Amino acid sequence: MSRFILSIDGGGIRGIIPATILAVLEGKLQARGKTLPLHRYFHLIAGTSTGAIIAAGLTCPQPRHPKEPAADAKTLVELYRRRGKEIFDQSVFRKLANIGGLLDEHYDAAALEKILIEMLGKTTEIRDALTKVLITGYDIHARRAVFLTNADPENERFYFWQAVRGSSAAPTYFEPALVDNLAARNRGETPTFPMIDGGVFANDPAMAAYVEGDKMGWRDNGDTIILLSLGTGSASRKIPYQQAKNWGAGGWINPGNDTPLISVFMQGQASTASYQLNKLLNRDPPAFSDGATVVTTENRSKLKYFRLDAPLAGVNDALDDTSEGNIAGLIEFGKTLAAKHDLALEEMADRLTAI
Repeated sequence: MSRFILSIDGGGIRGIIPATILAVLEGKLQARGKTLPLHRYFHLIAGTSTGAIIAAGLTCPQPRHPKEPAADAKTLVELYRRRGKEIFDQSVFRKLANIGGLLDEHYDAAALEKILIEMLGKTTEIRDALTKVLITGYDIHARRAVFLTNADPENERFYFWQAVRGSSAAPTYFEPALVDNLAARNRGETPTFPMIDGGVFANDPAMAAYVEGDKMGWRDNGDTIILLSLGTGSASRKIPYQQAKNWGAGGWINPGNDTPLISVFMQGQASTASYQLNKLLNRDPPAFSDGATVVTTENRSKLKYFRLDAPLAGVNDALDDTSEGNIAGLIEFGKTLAAKHDLALEEMADRLTAI
């Protein structure tokens, strides 16, 4: 049996790129007469940070229609397009009060929390997901990675909206989130913990998702794991040595420089995960070009790991540029990326249609 995993990277407003690609995949499935929502095709959907927003939208049941997902890919594209400015909105007063993000987080999380509760509901739990889901985060009290997932009964008693809020709490951008551990509360243990962005250790959560599939016994049962991993575009701007050598700690985390240290962490981990999974899942690993799997008519049917990503061009690689021009550019970038990797998406659509 084939087991399909969808993994979505973190990347702030750049989440509109994988959402756009998923909208193209939805269209390909519909062209084949398949109109079911994406959660019916993927056995596990994983996401970090902005990827967690997408994963939750695709898997969390609607508060008033519990058999339907909170959003499809097209709805998520519109969410980023219409409400991105609300999430990354900094008042003049806040900008002046914290000196552009140096004394406090760059953005107030209230708008993000409001949007998440509207979409996911206030009491819907990870265990209620319509398929297996994985959201990553980092517990700054216990100093450990956390994996909020209904693939593991010990880690499924979390509210969806809080899990996503914590997974999206990128340092310097949003303050840490207090996440309720409902299972711990019932046991009389510490009921909450402070969580920050899972991107600090797994901006690309594909390897974590693969491990969860392994924990569920998929490989032991002889199942074949097929993994589709979607990036949010990789930063293509060089970090000039003459600038970096004089930055010091403040320069590396300065939002005015688009927090280059965070970008380096995110991109370094993502490139490592894609390298490992290409070697692990593809028996005859294909070449990688611009951070993506090279899919051909000859190898497409043999691949088990597909990575779609590319260096950003013609758009801002900042996590929070919600200007109309940049949003439009990111959507166009997603469409171009989907077209460039049409063979990969066609192959995925064929395989998903078969189930």
